[in-house]
Amino acid sequence: MDTEERRSPVSSAPVAAAASAATGGAKIPRQERRQLWVEEPATRRRMPDPVRTAAVRAVLIMSLTIIQAMVAFLCTLTESWLSFPLMLSSVGSTVVATWSVLDVWVTRQVWNQRNGVVSVPSSSARQLRRERRRARRAARSAQRDDARIRRRRAGSLSQA
Repeated sequence: MDTEERRSPVSSAPVAAAASAATGGAKIPRQERRQLWVEEPATRRRMPDPVRTAAVRAVLIMSLTIIQAMVAFLCTLTESWLSFPLMLSSVGSTVVATWSVLDVWVTRQVWNQRNGVVSVPSSSARQLRRERRRARRAARSAQRDDARIRRRRAGSLSQA
């Protein structure tokens, strides 16, 4: 018994016996075990904390509104006296749920304005800044070259 088989929480003896019977007694090379948990890089950035809390609040309010609307509908079907008050409160809850979704949007916009928008590498604004920087560098180097040429000419005229 090798060390990997001793560390394994599940006995592989029945599997090994079945494999050797299927191959006519030949030993099959042991394959690497796959990891149970594989980390994958996040495809999107994490939401800021205020936006995430507003989103969680909106989801909770929306789910309670949907449950309340369903209960109101079922009370209406059974002709219960609760159907009218539940229907009125469902309308109010719908307004609150709409407001909570708008709150997520507003919170996100405020966060982006206060803390700056994360620039994407293919952003057009970044491309324009690069082009302006290149143009400024080219203009500065041209001015330096012109100044050098003038200094050389001025020095050669005074010596002549």
